Amino acid sequence: MAEKQFAGILNGAVPGEPVKKDENSRRGNWGNQIEFVLTSVGYAVGLGNVWRFPYLCYRNGGGAFMLPYFIMLVFCGIPLFFLELSFGQFASLGCLGVWKISPMFKGVGYGMMVVSTYIGIYYNVVICIAFYYFFMSMTNLLPWTYCNNPWNTPDCSGVVGSGAQLNGSLVNVTSNLIAGASEMVNRTKRTSPSEEYWKHYVLNISDDIGNFGEVRLPILGCLAVSWCVVFLCLIRGVKSSGKVVYFTATFPYVVLTILFIRGITLDGAINGIKYYLTPQWQKVLDAKVWGDAASQIFYSLGCAWGGLITMASYNKFHNNCFRLDSIIISITNCATSVYAGFVIFSILGFMAHHLNVPVSEVADHGPGLAFVAYPEALTLLPISPLWSLLFFFMLILLGLGTQFCLLETLVTAIVDEIGTDWIIRNKTIITLSVAVLGFLLGVPLTTRAGIYWLLLMDNYAASFSLVIISCIMCICIMYVYGHRNYFKDVEMMLGFPPPLFFKVCWRFISPVIISFILIFTVIQYKPITYNDYIYPRWSLAIGFAMALSSVICIPIYALYKISRSPGATFRERLKFACQAHPKWGPALQEHRTGRYAPMASEDTVEARPLKEKEEKEEISLTIQGSNGSTNTHNNPNPSA
Repeated sequence: MAEKQFAGILNGAVPGEPVKKDENSRRGNWGNQIEFVLTSVGYAVGLGNVWRFPYLCYRNGGGAFMLPYFIMLVFCGIPLFFLELSFGQFASLGCLGVWKISPMFKGVGYGMMVVSTYIGIYYNVVICIAFYYFFMSMTNLLPWTYCNNPWNTPDCSGVVGSGAQLNGSLVNVTSNLIAGASEMVNRTKRTSPSEEYWKHYVLNISDDIGNFGEVRLPILGCLAVSWCVVFLCLIRGVKSSGKVVYFTATFPYVVLTILFIRGITLDGAINGIKYYLTPQWQKVLDAKVWGDAASQIFYSLGCAWGGLITMASYNKFHNNCFRLDSIIISITNCATSVYAGFVIFSILGFMAHHLNVPVSEVADHGPGLAFVAYPEALTLLPISPLWSLLFFFMLILLGLGTQFCLLETLVTAIVDEIGTDWIIRNKTIITLSVAVLGFLLGVPLTTRAGIYWLLLMDNYAASFSLVIISCIMCICIMYVYGHRNYFKDVEMMLGFPPPLFFKVCWRFISPVIISFILIFTVIQYKPITYNDYIYPRWSLAIGFAMALSSVICIPIYALYKISRSPGATFRERLKFACQAHPKWGPALQEHRTGRYAPMASEDTVEARPLKEKEEKEEISLTIQGSNGSTNTHNNPNPSA
């Protein structure tokens, strides 16, 4: 008996309820709560935790950055995370269907889909490049170790001395000393073998964003591999991806730990970690530091992408998405960012020690860290191909965890919106179609100008638009639908109301912080550059168009909904468009109790046949309860 109760808890069921294989047999559910937690961790913990947070930390005051970072986590990150999880779980619908809560705001759901589409296109290109480096690491000597390759230029200067291969003869020792002295004089001109391998061989980068050139076939092949992996892992939706995440969400921590242990044993590692963590408390008074902290929390947790709503929609109705899911996943995400910083800066500290330069000269972020700085540092380690394989395998798994949710977000939104039996039975065809379309849209990013477009999408497609989407979502739920209504919904679902802290954050604190992030983003805006390349104005216009394309969905759909709503005046139409749809609420009839009970709505299937009679006389409704009991209710007010 105890084993059955424990299994029920794992499956998200309330103790005492009968355990079912799938509570929602039409849509399906997670196999157990662990699958959902691991999927959410894989979604939230992505490439940004490794290549963005450590850089932000050392740039914004080291250990002092942790103070605003965790304050923003508590007052913005965790409340928004819980809000989106509870939103999706209550309605058991994806990022489009949940807007039955206030149909006029369905454009927010379309905006989430547009953002997820953009991110899904370029994110998988980053994963495919990690695949390429992973395959190229299967060798005795990493190809970016020395400067004696056809793609290298005269400015190339490696960190591994070529004389080591020639038995240390006097001639080579002398040449190395001369080269070392020359490097000290011309350090500003130095380009590393890993940088030239990245630019001239992997990307064969063109001189302008408009000069596409040819498709890089090795990258295109890896992109096909990446999309095939994503599709196969999602071939049965959450049923298959829920099993894959047992590996993809946990093994990166094994690799991080291996790299951490190896890193802290190297000379100079402590200097790198000190550089990463040494607090500069005066920077806490800088508004930019707080802005960076808030932005990192917001983007790292994946708020407003639609993924959290989608993943939570496959939970069982009474799953406790507050205690275990929201708090633990959010804290795990942030702890991973801090832990990854130790891994990155221990190796970079070793590299700086080897080159006898400050850590700041080797520190980088984004693709520059993942595909240039860190791979170069790995060439200094014994058995460097092994460490390279582990590092890029970790990047692949971190990327796939996020990519799974991005694709499932789009597929779930389409399937929920159409909702026919055929499309539900053939969800795999929709998944394949979206994957093929994503691959085709990613092909331009595999050309010689692909890196320019990738960074353009990364900087504009999911920047201030996410902040606007999240702010409007909070306003809609708390002030249009009504905070009291939503608090009652959460209480009905979890068995207890949201804690007072979350009520205050949802209504006041989080929207203020989101508004602060938006203002900060606008004030701190600088046109994108890539190394010394300055993007032309027409490309920046395309970037802003991508950013606006998700936001513009909101007013366009709102105007459409108002125009199609009944009413003699604009105010009446607006009021009707804002009202919750009659089908809003729990997906299953057994959970539609209280104000969601069938007799409380004229438009539900059970009440509709009685509608005409209710208009003229009192009637007695006999409803079959979900537990098999029969209840009789007198309804004196047909419009109730």
